[in-house]
Amino acid sequence: MNAKVFWIFGILQSLSLGTIIFLVFRSLNGIGAQRAIGLDSRIVLSVMFPLFLLLVEYTILARR
Repeated sequence: MNAKVFWIFGILQSLSLGTIIFLVFRSLNGIGAQRAIGLDSRIVLSVMFPLFLLLVEYTILARR
């Protein structure tokens, strides 16, 4: 039961965090005259950081 709840909320957390990261960098590009970060870097950051966080959280849960 504990693992099912973790996966449900962990995936939701990762999706929302990735969306927030993507939108923040998109708005930073819209504010300034210069581009803050490219599209490819935005996609990599918004995918890899939440996946890494999910992996760390799963490792902590598995040790209990």
